[in-house]
Amino acid sequence: MNKCWHPTAIIDPTAEIEPDVEIGPFCTIGANCRVGSGTILQSQVQLLENTHIGRGCQIFGGAILGGPPQDYKFHGESTYLVIGDFNILREYVTIHRATGEEAVTRIGDHNMIMAYAHIGHNCVIGDHVTIASYVGISGHVTVEDYANFGGICGVHQNCTIGAYVMVGGMSGVTRDIPPFMLAEGRPAKVYDINIRGLRRAGVPAKVRGELRQAYKLLFRSNLNMSQALEEIEEEIERSVELDRLVDFIKRTRDGFNGRANNPPPL
Repeated sequence: MNKCWHPTAIIDPTAEIEPDVEIGPFCTIGANCRVGSGTILQSQVQLLENTHIGRGCQIFGGAILGGPPQDYKFHGESTYLVIGDFNILREYVTIHRATGEEAVTRIGDHNMIMAYAHIGHNCVIGDHVTIASYVGISGHVTVEDYANFGGICGVHQNCTIGAYVMVGGMSGVTRDIPPFMLAEGRPAKVYDINIRGLRRAGVPAKVRGELRQAYKLLFRSNLNMSQALEEIEEEIERSVELDRLVDFIKRTRDGFNGRANNPPPL
């Protein structure tokens, strides 16, 4: 056994592990797992079957990654959990594999997932996302880059959380939240643009002002969504950020029950 691997670790012979990976006491690595260079597994981490971890990740004690999905549609088919590079997963995080033959639950790069958070099956999490402790993300949720979740949030299945969104703690998210917005409550509602996040991202003041103008038309006027989109396209100068916001709103509008990813009822 590699000198960086604790002798109490149990490692399936089919696992592919880079030589410089550190594996702590009582870890379990299952069949067809992969662990990239420089990743550290602290004590009692479990990587169940078909779990792929990228480079430079830190996975803290008690995390269970790649468990079977909590989904009645799952019947033992071959599915995966794929986690990218340079992620931090704190104590007792749980993330499940997908439902559907060869389907993937996917976590991007440079994310911080804090203690006791859960990410369900078939989720797609982008890059630079922060998920605070006790957040529960249901299956088939999409989270775009640089989104942030306060503690003890719950997210309904099939929701999409846009880029640079900040969700306040103890919120219940039941519908898509457009990019660049602040949202909180039960159910969570948009109440402003994420001005701090936009500043950190280097979005110019002019564009921030235009996004606020769009937010007011969408969420603070007496216009319906179609009317608000018409006003935005006629009155506000185009930018990459505004186009992203408008495209997101259109996808949500074309979905079902406020969720672009939600399958319509049969």
